[in-house]
Amino acid sequence: MVRYAQHAVSSATTAPREAPVVQSVERAAALLRAVASAGGADSTATALAEKVGLNRTTAWRILATLEQQRLVSLDRRTGRYSLGFGLIDLAGQAGGESMVRRAHAVLARIAAKTGETAALAVMRDGDLTYVAEAVAGAIVSVTWQGRPVSLHATSTGKALLAFSGGDEVRELLDLPFGGRLQRFTPSTITSRAALARELTSTRERGYSECRGEFDESAWGVSAPVLDAAGRPVAVISIWGPPERVTAKRFPTLGRLVLAGAEELAGR
Repeated sequence: MVRYAQHAVSSATTAPREAPVVQSVERAAALLRAVASAGGADSTATALAEKVGLNRTTAWRILATLEQQRLVSLDRRTGRYSLGFGLIDLAGQAGGESMVRRAHAVLARIAAKTGETAALAVMRDGDLTYVAEAVAGAIVSVTWQGRPVSLHATSTGKALLAFSGGDEVRELLDLPFGGRLQRFTPSTITSRAALARELTSTRERGYSECRGEFDESAWGVSAPVLDAAGRPVAVISIWGPPERVTAKRFPTLGRLVLAGAEELAGR
């Protein structure tokens, strides 16, 4: 009885063991945080290794693994790392339902004001996918909810590409060297040079435009929902048939979709 009491006291006063730490995971997390905070300024492998206290070889191996998993992206011209689209993909999957709930009122208001379909898309499993939709007034013959988006032939995809880094755009398009973009309709952009000009115009306006480039019956505009670092985490779109969503309406619809994206980002 005495021995039991002594054992109980001893056990009660023994400090609990710390949770086991996997060193490689800890180092990978430290490098991810370093890439995020560097903001492209001092984000070479050497600078990042010094920042987290690792030798360059170890840091390079971990960064190469993170790049393979699309968690970081390497600009091979400058040797600088940035956060990769794998993180956006994870965020889209983990926070998709929460994003949809927050976006519902925004989409419903846009749809009611325009009489057209308003939609939200996020990255899921490497694809930009529509996850929410609101319709008001007009009759639509097709729904895009749950379907992946063509990146170069929709306003939704072009909004994502326009506000992504150059390496991320190449990764997302996944084209062979010299390859052309897939044509869906007569107005689809198939030249990478023409797409680059379109993305520049999109960044200048703040929203993208589509003139039946994926489906001739779907014209529209889109704006990205940006996080605090300026990365696109979702895209809001307005679309409808060309007899209603005309090019003359693009500036007005563009302002509405921009305001909706900014509201959702603020939330």
